[in-house]
Amino acid sequence: MQVVATAGHAGHGKSTLVRALAGLPPAGQDDPADPDPGADAGDGDRAGREGRRGVPSPALEFALTTLPSGRRMAFVDVPGHERAVATMLAGAGPVPAVLLAVAADEGWMPQSEEHLAAVDALGVRNGVLVVTRSDRADPRLALRQARERLARTGLRGAESVAVSARTGAGIEELAAALDRLAGRLPEPDPAAPVRLWADRVGRGLGGGALVHGTLAAGTIAAGDELLLMPAGARVRVRSVEAGGEPCTRAHGVARVAVELDGVAPARVARGTALVTPRRWTATGCVDVRTGFGEASGRLARRMTLHIGAAAVPVALRPLGPDTARLTLNARLPLHVGDVAVLRDPARRAVARVSVLDVRPPTLVRRGDTSARARELASWPDRPDGEVMLRRHGVLHAAELAAMGCAPPADAVRVGEWLADPGHWEALYHRLAGLVAERAASRPLAPGLPLERARLRLGLPSCRLVEALVRPPLRLAGGRVHGPDQGPPPHVVVAVGRLREELRSAPFCAPLPERLAELGLTPPVLDAAEQAGAILRLGGDVVLPSGADREALRILGALPQPFSVGRAAQALGTDRRVAVALLEHLDGQGLTQRVADGRRVPGR
Repeated sequence: MQVVATAGHAGHGKSTLVRALAGLPPAGQDDPADPDPGADAGDGDRAGREGRRGVPSPALEFALTTLPSGRRMAFVDVPGHERAVATMLAGAGPVPAVLLAVAADEGWMPQSEEHLAAVDALGVRNGVLVVTRSDRADPRLALRQARERLARTGLRGAESVAVSARTGAGIEELAAALDRLAGRLPEPDPAAPVRLWADRVGRGLGGGALVHGTLAAGTIAAGDELLLMPAGARVRVRSVEAGGEPCTRAHGVARVAVELDGVAPARVARGTALVTPRRWTATGCVDVRTGFGEASGRLARRMTLHIGAAAVPVALRPLGPDTARLTLNARLPLHVGDVAVLRDPARRAVARVSVLDVRPPTLVRRGDTSARARELASWPDRPDGEVMLRRHGVLHAAELAAMGCAPPADAVRVGEWLADPGHWEALYHRLAGLVAERAASRPLAPGLPLERARLRLGLPSCRLVEALVRPPLRLAGGRVHGPDQGPPPHVVVAVGRLREELRSAPFCAPLPERLAELGLTPPVLDAAEQAGAILRLGGDVVLPSGADREALRILGALPQPFSVGRAAQALGTDRRVAVALLEHLDGQGLTQRVADGRRVPGR
């Protein structure tokens, strides 16, 4: 199925045309109360209301037809009144093509211009131009006027047909033109994330809200779990209709009606969206490129953003000549590259905007705004994963997917995290600098704790810090260390004093008071131990490195097994040091406890 929206000035026969294509009787023939049954008098029963009462009909209307090839086409018939532009945008927003109607006897009119500007701003590039009421006036003048206007838009080159719904002339030719149009329209990806904008809400057979809308891409099936935005509530799909028929699943593009299980109709308003969880970024602030043709600084500061069926008031903050920041009064599910319409109701002006960033940075310091404008000036209208990753540096894969971007091929991958290669290299050099800074400021406690490094680098996970570590950096004990440069000079001096102290009695470990006199305070001892310059044992026993190996040599020469007292005598030390040494050797498996004392294995 393909979906086409109507567009055109009020009373130019849009609804009558749709009814004729759908095989429905002209408005009024099935409504005896309607005193204006004449075909082509306007937009069917909608035109009757608009013309007689002078007020717009707020509703969108829908119809289905089967084209000559057998293809099915749905029509979203939008109101043509100047005060119903918001409703028109709600109907035309999600559709890929338009049926633009211009009456032969009236020609190009103000709402023809505004509707054309709106569909062009929405990025609609496919359509058919229809000159209606060709039985009342020569259609060539209206056709020439319309083609001149279309030549400046994405609809230039659209096929044109002159018709008369009253006589039936041209209806078959129009159906054939629509068939050719349907054949040219791209088939959307059925696996794409769902974003269904509600343009009408009713009550389903199960009592839940029945959400009508145009499914532009993706698939909705009974039992699916979706998010109801902007509330963010999880809802379950009870049933699905496509083209007015019940089905188990519907693929875009299609007109669908989705009943939500246990959700009251009052909870769902027009402009609400049903979206695939975790595949869209819910945001209330976006940076955009504007298409008003004038500097953003000249634009009104209060406007309305139209996307899908949503119409959201926004505050505009100019950035560069054609870029601006929009602060929305409701969170919308968006992707970068989304096309929307920004409307200034005071000037009755509409323009296309392209969403450049759904997670823009805060602008608080002097110069932030101009720097951001320069950055955005280099971005395309549809930023890809490479641009987004370069902007944010590091993103979770799910965050990038929620922005609507695929990971770039050269992205650095750390589990589920993605990093821009240039940013990743810069992070490594920053980490090396932080480690060197730590070593210089705290030489007795070198090594930057992982959590401290994470905070200083602004990273979301310590796992990313670990992945950054590569030679000459090293990871040990939950800290990042720089190249091994040995202990600081004053530590070397203090250890030298210890060795000199024990030259004649290598196992007579000094007491803590004497260690302090030698310069071996607790911080110095920590640094010396980390450097492997000393051996710290239980009971505050401190010996030079290698003392355990020398003790093992001496103990191995004793008659086996031996007692603690015999070991102390052989080592020329007291029981405090002997016990600490033997427990250390036991722990290393170099000595063994036996019934009569200890022994050195193999001796």
